[in-house]
Amino acid sequence: MPLYVKHVEDRFQWGIWKTDESAEELLNMLPNRGKYEEALQGFRTAYRRLEWLSVRVLLYRLLNEEKEVAYYATGKPYLSDHSYHISISHTRGYVVIILSRTVKVGIDIEQYGGRIQRVVHKFMRKDESLSIYSDSEIWSLLLHWSAKEVMIKCIDAMGIDFREHLRIYPFQVQKEGSFHAKEYRTSEQQDFLIHYLVHPEFVMTWGIGE
Repeated sequence: MPLYVKHVEDRFQWGIWKTDESAEELLNMLPNRGKYEEALQGFRTAYRRLEWLSVRVLLYRLLNEEKEVAYYATGKPYLSDHSYHISISHTRGYVVIILSRTVKVGIDIEQYGGRIQRVVHKFMRKDESLSIYSDSEIWSLLLHWSAKEVMIKCIDAMGIDFREHLRIYPFQVQKEGSFHAKEYRTSEQQDFLIHYLVHPEFVMTWGIGE
């Protein structure tokens, strides 16, 4: 069975799905599988088909009803009936979704790996600091990047620069927790409380926009 985690709070809920199944197994978890089979024809790779199906299965598990996911020209997802705000993220073998009826939401998942060190100059500010977790700064780097992805998903603005417009305040990485952040792109200069968890294979962050 895949890793399936459902977390519910007053204003939002999120879930994690690990894709261990075949496309056929995922299709069998969905009602009206015919329409999903038709949509799969648009994907060239088996990996993308599994990823797409996993999102639909997780969404169905979270809400216990079918919802159609559509996308704005920017690539941002939304539900066709606009019943919930939604954010989706995926990394190799995992998909995550967060939903809220009342507030904008953002979620991000990043696979563990050292490649993040090659792009530090693109997202880390001079007034941001790293901490050590499990004898490595990589976890802290991933959380900084991931949190900024969440912030972008919650902000209604274009042209957001990871370094210039988004700041993560200092925090000590633990297995799970939260930290503060701020955006400087909009006139509101919104403050964020970013929640996170660290898994041996990934980091995940989520937050809400008022």
